[in-house]
Amino acid sequence: MIGLAILIPVALLLGLAGLAAFFWAIRSHQFDDLDGAALRILNDDGPKEPPAP
Repeated sequence: MIGLAILIPVALLLGLAGLAAFFWAIRSHQFDDLDGAALRILNDDGPKEPPAP
């Protein structure tokens, strides 16, 4: 029984932490450009050469 008294609050805290992280990601516009990274990998530009010294 003491195990439930420990595990239930821990599970609630972890759930609330996950929910807070999700809302933080929404507010910081992490989900605005979902296609940009997927299309960027298809770009066939070679590596950029460093500028000459």
